[in-house]
Amino acid sequence: MAVLAAAAVTCATTVTGAPATASPAAAQGPDKPTIRYTEYGIPHIIASDWEGLGTGYGYAAAKDNICTLADTYLMVDAQRSRYLGPDGRTSPGQNQNTTTNLNSDLYFQRLKDNLVVERLLNRPAPDGPEPEVREAIRGYVQGYNRYLAETGVNNLPDPACRGAAWVRPITELDVYRHAHAEIIMGSADALLDGQVNAVPPGASATAAAPTPATERAEPVKPMKPAETAKKIRDALARSRSQNMGSNALAVGSQGVSGGTGMLLANPHFPWQGKNRMWQSQLTIPGKLNVSGASLLGLPAVNIGHNDDVAWSHTVATVAPFGLFDVQVDPLNPTTYLVDGAWERMTSQRVDVDVRNADGSLGKVSRTLWSTRYGPVTTSIVGVQLPWAVSAHVVRDPNMDNLRALNTWFGLDRAQDVHDVVNVLETTQGVPFFNTVASDRRGNALYADIQAVPNITDEHARACLTETGKLLFDQSLPLPNVPPVSILDGKRSACDWPDDPNAAAPGLLDPHKQPRLIRSDFVGNANDSPWLANPEQPLSYPRVMGDTAAPRSLRTQELILTAQNRINGTDGLPGRGFTPETMGRLLFADNSRAADLTLGATVSMCQGVAFGLILVDGNLVDVSEACPVLAAWKSHDFTADSRGSWLFANYWAYLAGGQKLEKLPWKVPFDPKDPVHTPNSLDSGSSSVRDALGRAVLALRRAGIPLDAPLSDVQKVTRGGEQIPIHGSLGELGVLNVITPGQVDGKTDVVFGSSFIQQVRFTADGPPESYSVLAYSQSADPSSPHYADQTRLFSAGGWVTERYTEEQIAASPQLETKVLD
Repeated sequence: MAVLAAAAVTCATTVTGAPATASPAAAQGPDKPTIRYTEYGIPHIIASDWEGLGTGYGYAAAKDNICTLADTYLMVDAQRSRYLGPDGRTSPGQNQNTTTNLNSDLYFQRLKDNLVVERLLNRPAPDGPEPEVREAIRGYVQGYNRYLAETGVNNLPDPACRGAAWVRPITELDVYRHAHAEIIMGSADALLDGQVNAVPPGASATAAAPTPATERAEPVKPMKPAETAKKIRDALARSRSQNMGSNALAVGSQGVSGGTGMLLANPHFPWQGKNRMWQSQLTIPGKLNVSGASLLGLPAVNIGHNDDVAWSHTVATVAPFGLFDVQVDPLNPTTYLVDGAWERMTSQRVDVDVRNADGSLGKVSRTLWSTRYGPVTTSIVGVQLPWAVSAHVVRDPNMDNLRALNTWFGLDRAQDVHDVVNVLETTQGVPFFNTVASDRRGNALYADIQAVPNITDEHARACLTETGKLLFDQSLPLPNVPPVSILDGKRSACDWPDDPNAAAPGLLDPHKQPRLIRSDFVGNANDSPWLANPEQPLSYPRVMGDTAAPRSLRTQELILTAQNRINGTDGLPGRGFTPETMGRLLFADNSRAADLTLGATVSMCQGVAFGLILVDGNLVDVSEACPVLAAWKSHDFTADSRGSWLFANYWAYLAGGQKLEKLPWKVPFDPKDPVHTPNSLDSGSSSVRDALGRAVLALRRAGIPLDAPLSDVQKVTRGGEQIPIHGSLGELGVLNVITPGQVDGKTDVVFGSSFIQQVRFTADGPPESYSVLAYSQSADPSSPHYADQTRLFSAGGWVTERYTEEQIAASPQLETKVLD
């Protein structure tokens, strides 16, 4: 098209408002990587080869988020303590600020010393990166470094890293280390601190060798199995409630009005830091045309669509790690028993540079310990696992996984859902995610095919420890808590067996992992695979999640909304999904918890004698709450809803993190009716009255009116602007998950709906897509795209995607940059 022809004349030309005419260049690809920016700063990157595509991606990503990216490369280079001090906080995993800079550096320095990523890069595909991946990452580095060289560290627009000594040009190895860190983050979050702080009994954390037995302190007394299991379950439940999540709904030909297939992608990712998502379109004419979003710094689309397929990922209920319990010699606790023989642990000294309080540089040394199964850990999600008569060690199924890069590059080029399944099976690179997809042919796919430990039900029965049995038992964990395995390390036969059908040693055969293709709908909201569609429950090894167990309120909401829309029983005109009704599914912000309990709660409130409830010795007048809740008939968490904040606080006290079926229901859970049970709240329960009293007391102490609109209390700060944010916690059965928390000492949104996209296919013609990136494209406060989509999200709006060359060229805000 003419835009490309005009832009290619100069070395690095920017063209604004170029004419919308076609050109043969679009069919062949431009001579130089070209970035076309449309509304909201969305880049459409086109090149003639993979290296050029990566160059455009790297340049555009750096322009929007140079400080976030540079901070990530600092982390994986194990240099945070050197530049930022050892005591600062960081987040190598999924949650915010989960560890110290020092612990993070020790963890990543160990990976560097062991050449973990280098060894993976030396493997040929499919174990190592495919040629296209290598070319794209080579180009990405060129694009990133070009932006940095053109702009200069001292002239960076973002004050967060302007002039910082730690902002530097990057290498391909930096990018691969970043990708690897993303792939292993599921285990890093839970186990990083425990690995770098693991020391033998009597030794200090900074010791370079084990202390002699005569100088060691008495071993710590281990907890009983039931106590340990409960602490781990509770901690995992808290972690997952404050962690990444997601909804995804794929609709087939029977459920779409005016089309053949639709997809709703709704990942819940952090709003700050390295796990921000970033939107782009990537095009190599004749080879690739894909649009969507990726984790920042990975030059592929992780969630999005091409001409024929749309897909998303949701966080699965597979534990992305496994533990082994090894018996140690009480007189020499760095030896352990396997098959009746003692083996010595491997000690490894790890050194990191540290900035001292006076600005000078020092060094911290730590001795870290490993076994044949993996590194020793003395904690999991903050729960202590004492190194005493035994030690716990970690095996991570993703530690040798760079295959995920091949997975995403393969998904970007899939032609239907059967291609999606083939990519997932042959690469087995997806880390701790489900995949949900729809295609132009009218198929809807759910697939939980990923890098799963090869722990069959038989293997689990033979090898789980007593604590492991309690963690693995599906009747005990809280909703969405993965079945964590603790296997008997005294027997080598209890290691994860190698399967000839798996992509890597120790992984479960991908053909044993669940998948479902239907023409009505499939979906997932972070529950196990069991009810991807309630008409066809799935079965699978226990390591992948529970079956015949209560579904979360968010899963219930997703299924019921899909069923009602397809059947035309939701009160809206017609049957089947359209872009309008798909958007309503999410932005209605309906609460399944309110649907089930508000009526009984109002009746209880109105029946309280004299309107007074005794809470911790305080008489709380709840009479004002009754009309507020009664008037909240919409059950929604839209910005102007009144009563929703009161109900959210009430539900937090009522549920209290316990299992859904343990609440005071009159009708218990029935596996034959899992979407509608349990139900009918017992309004006579003292816990119901107590929860309301506590919620009213909490709001009054905080100075928040009981009828305050949600927009008054749930906001995100962008510069000096506070933007109201609709949505609420997933525990309330709200699909549009928004989780407030503390950012720099202030209440803000910490994670929730991030890149939201809906795509509709028809029998022919380009896909029809709408999206919104809730926290906007750039983390740079000086960028015009720092808050523009956040305001759009606040208003319940969507960006109409520009996908074809004609649509891109027609943008009234078109700007084009050619990288010569």
